[in-house]
Amino acid sequence: MTERRPGIGRVTAAIVAIAAMLPYLTLKTLWLTGHPVGVADPAFMNDPAMIGLNTMTFGMEAVGLVLALAFTTRWGRRLPAWLVLLPLWVGTGLLAVVIVTAPIMVLTGGLAVFETGGAIEPWIYMMVYGGFVAQGAGLMTAFVLYSRDRWPGVFTTRIDHAFASPTRSFQTVVAWGALLVAGPIGAVKLAGGLQDRVEGLLAIAGAVALVVAVRRRGRGPFWAPLVAAWLGSGSLFGGGLYAMIISSVRAPLGAPGAELTELFGMLAGLVMGMCGAFLLAERSGVGDVQPAEHPLEGEDGERDRQPADHGHR
Repeated sequence: MTERRPGIGRVTAAIVAIAAMLPYLTLKTLWLTGHPVGVADPAFMNDPAMIGLNTMTFGMEAVGLVLALAFTTRWGRRLPAWLVLLPLWVGTGLLAVVIVTAPIMVLTGGLAVFETGGAIEPWIYMMVYGGFVAQGAGLMTAFVLYSRDRWPGVFTTRIDHAFASPTRSFQTVVAWGALLVAGPIGAVKLAGGLQDRVEGLLAIAGAVALVVAVRRRGRGPFWAPLVAAWLGSGSLFGGGLYAMIISSVRAPLGAPGAELTELFGMLAGLVMGMCGAFLLAERSGVGDVQPAEHPLEGEDGERDRQPADHGHR
């Protein structure tokens, strides 16, 4: 089978994501090599916890850069599904919160929101969070266009599409159980600040969407509840895991309290993600008709359409 070349939309989105990642990777490289750029107290970066966190976040960003490249290359289509979906699930769950909250905070509070009075200078926060917004938008767009070509059935089938599901009963129990946990966690977060409220909304929406997708309730497109469940579960797991790591190493940037909420949020997100993985694996063979050409993809019209490869390999 002849593979389609990535269209201009996917390539552009990936370039935007990569360009937004480079300043962050440069900053982390400087910090890890003993150059505390933008840090008022140089000793701050010598803390073992900060060294560990900087190494971890550098690695996370590097993985994102490799995936952005994968979305624009032929070898990217041949990567195992889990190697693409797992890091993107965590990454997009974290970035979705930043994409929503950072612009709102700047619009309502101005650039003064970055003046924390801590060891890190305000311009560092401006650069980092501005980069997160740009790379999140670019990475998500490239991922959607990549997924539309690799797994078109996700975008062309309805929620109530019939297919064989040996684990449907198990998925139903897990989805309802996750809703019983994620719902109260989301409600608790709704009483917090802006970031907490966004995380709470994603948690509740994601848990409800997972139940809808598993029970096949509705006649709308399957991708709609999938997106909500994806972001909600990824936000719960990624945010909870990051908070638990910060708490466990007692990092200087850590926030006090909320450990129990984040722990249960992480576990609920993990369970939701596993349930979604079962659902996607069982739906991977349905929907044998590719969608119409996306306006940002390709220039050859129907001549470059190829039989779909639906397996989640």
